[in-house]
Amino acid sequence: MKHVNVALFAVHGGCPHMCSFCNQKSISGSEGNLKKEDVDSAVLTALKGSPDGFGNSGEIAFFGGSFTLMDREYMVSLLESAYFYVREGLFKGIRISTRPDGIDPEICALLKKYGVTAVELGAQSLDNRVLAANNRGHSAESVVTATRMLQESGFETGLQMMTGLYLSKDEDSIETAEKIIALRPDTVRIYPTVVLEGTELDRLMKAGLFRPKGVEESVALCAKLIPMFENSGIKVIRVGLHSGGGVEGKMTGGAYHPAFRELCDAKIYLEKAVSRLKDMPCGSYEISVARGEKSKMTGQKRQNIVHLQSLGYICRVSEGEEIVKYDIKIRKCDDIKRT
Repeated sequence: MKHVNVALFAVHGGCPHMCSFCNQKSISGSEGNLKKEDVDSAVLTALKGSPDGFGNSGEIAFFGGSFTLMDREYMVSLLESAYFYVREGLFKGIRISTRPDGIDPEICALLKKYGVTAVELGAQSLDNRVLAANNRGHSAESVVTATRMLQESGFETGLQMMTGLYLSKDEDSIETAEKIIALRPDTVRIYPTVVLEGTELDRLMKAGLFRPKGVEESVALCAKLIPMFENSGIKVIRVGLHSGGGVEGKMTGGAYHPAFRELCDAKIYLEKAVSRLKDMPCGSYEISVARGEKSKMTGQKRQNIVHLQSLGYICRVSEGEEIVKYDIKIRKCDDIKRT
């Protein structure tokens, strides 16, 4: 069964800082406080399509804000509402997101008590200079400490990083990825910076003090980061902000595209194909990829195929057995017509 998240947003809940990039009202599309009744409503709506529940393939997820830094009584009330459905066997557990400085032994014990199985930390960067410049209010060292504490407590642990922040360069993003890999989280999310109206980044950009990376630049960088994680056995579960929720109408700059991950995957495959073909004579070739990866090798609107053709390689794409994701196999063939 496909994994299902019932996503609930606690806007700015518990956040002790206003980070340079943050306007969660724009990201979530909500301006109200999440209530216990909202948890029940969202879960029951999801269960209409699967009345027997989702078992080991479903989670109730609290995103936005810093969940473990909320008012304790309020946080527990939300957990209690969600945990009811976990105890009933309708979901495997609860997923939350929080800040690295929102984790301590007491919190870990409390989360365990109420059925939390996965915790994601907004690390954003592991470069202290970048963290300070973007008003994160925590250090790289606190990310390391919190990650290890969660892992020792038995939680599935995820880390979220951002690229293209104020004063950030590609080099420190790559170093952050390397440091995250060394921590061995279960999952990673990569968020290229999107400048939202009313944020500090918006002010810096309009004052000419910050130039955000666009989609093309950000795709090029993320196409380097994704294989670093995947080749290290760390699943990248999200790249780029979700579409909807009002982001499109609130953004003033940066790297937003509704299919950002697909653009990155296409870039990865194109670069792999160009690298393999460059030492081969021009002509017709079949490129084989893993099951389900054909469209990514082809690219949106066949852009990868068109690009390879411009280099003198007439290619078609097929799916093959025993090929891992992001790898390709190439064989010469003579029955492909130029398009």
